[in-house]
Amino acid sequence: MSKTAETRLPDPSRWKALVFIALAQLMVVLDATIVNIALPSAQQDLGISDGNRQWVITAYALAFGGLLLFGGRIADLWGRKRTFVVGLLGFAAASALGGAASGEAMLLGSRALQGAFGALLAPAALSLLAVMFTDAKERAKAFGIYGAIAGGGGAVGLILGGFLTEYLDWRWTFFVNIPFAVAAAAGAYFVIREPAGGRNRSPLDIPGVILSTLGLVALVYGFTRAESDGWSDSTTIGLFVASAVLLAAFVLTESKVRSPLLPLRVLTDRNRGGVYLSLGLAIIAMFGLFLFLTYYLQVVKGYSPVKTGFAFLPMIAGMITGSTQIGARLMTRVPPRLLMGPGFLVAGTGMLLLTQLEIGSSYTGLILPAQLLLGLGMGTAFMPAMSLSTHGVEARDAGVASAMVNTSQQVGGAIGTALLNTIAASATTTYITAHAAGATGPKAQQLLQLQGMVHGYASAIWWAVGILAASAAIAFAFINTGRPGATAVVSSGDGVDDEVKIPVVAH
Repeated sequence: MSKTAETRLPDPSRWKALVFIALAQLMVVLDATIVNIALPSAQQDLGISDGNRQWVITAYALAFGGLLLFGGRIADLWGRKRTFVVGLLGFAAASALGGAASGEAMLLGSRALQGAFGALLAPAALSLLAVMFTDAKERAKAFGIYGAIAGGGGAVGLILGGFLTEYLDWRWTFFVNIPFAVAAAAGAYFVIREPAGGRNRSPLDIPGVILSTLGLVALVYGFTRAESDGWSDSTTIGLFVASAVLLAAFVLTESKVRSPLLPLRVLTDRNRGGVYLSLGLAIIAMFGLFLFLTYYLQVVKGYSPVKTGFAFLPMIAGMITGSTQIGARLMTRVPPRLLMGPGFLVAGTGMLLLTQLEIGSSYTGLILPAQLLLGLGMGTAFMPAMSLSTHGVEARDAGVASAMVNTSQQVGGAIGTALLNTIAASATTTYITAHAAGATGPKAQQLLQLQGMVHGYASAIWWAVGILAASAAIAFAFINTGRPGATAVVSSGDGVDDEVKIPVVAH
């Protein structure tokens, strides 16, 4: 029987630890977008075909999304600090390999390795925050910073990618990770003191690892195939069917085995389930938008890569403000659903403005205010979502609960890029076909192509508005916890007393 542990003093190095955890998280989120801007240069340099270039992005997404649950379980088993440091050093080595790539196979292999080590690193980082910050107000500030990075890091990646590609070389989009990773690993090794007693030493659930990894890989790859080959392609349909079967078998396995990879208690809590679902949907809308705005600014407006990156700054500013100034300040005063629901609605309002996009749209008159609203809304919603993702979870499950929120983000990103891009492409084709008769001459045809492209973006953004409205509805309906209050000792369930105190909330 577990006896109540005495109140443990907060870790004196927790704020220093946050610096290195945030640095590592920034590196992982940056890597999801930094390569996008460098891709045309890398493709030309290494002779990668148009058909294979998507694999530079997909190899990372498949490894990262497919292995996240496994990475979260490894963090619970090995210890979060050790997993965090190993993930960082492995990510640095994989980045060095990518920067030195002499051919297509070497580049794709390095991207898959980056994804695999990222899958170790990301859940370990979030679960370290969950167990190190136990005071409700401090936890709100820490998760505010983390949420801002998780939300805005992708846009920062576009800026940094533009700078490195334009002024140095595409290889630096890989090499830039090395100082990030080494600094974060050294800092973590010397500063982080993981609370004792929170490990889950149960045997590894091998069938669960295989089924979840294959199921998630099939799902992410299915959406990637849908983007390039269409939804009716037999391989695309086969991948979705295989994913459904594998993930159903995974859930069945987890309900039967003694030591599951993903204990269903992590998913069935209505608050955590609401976070995973609403956040995954919101990311679908966000990632599709990154893609459209990047192409709109570069192709339609003629912006350079660096100027495109800077054009995303209002969104980053909005996210940082929403997360650290609104979300963090209000989280200890109001229930999380009153931050998440309105946050998604404000972001949806920003997205609604972008449905008015035209060839001649003003950046300052339309795109800038839309980005500010998007950033403020998503930042406000991200902060309590990140904190709630480990709400009330047992210490032994902190890693896998953290992996779930990362999985919902990663799968959401893959789905968003494929789903919204397919909708946009279809709307563009329909528009051009309908107006082709009136376009005579090269200039008129070029104008029609641009008009069709912008019409396609606007059509897809309407879907993104609906998706954000659904995120808000889920947050209001599922998340019923009150504001953070008292703390409670969490039992590891393995017969030892834990000194990990995770905030609970009053209902």
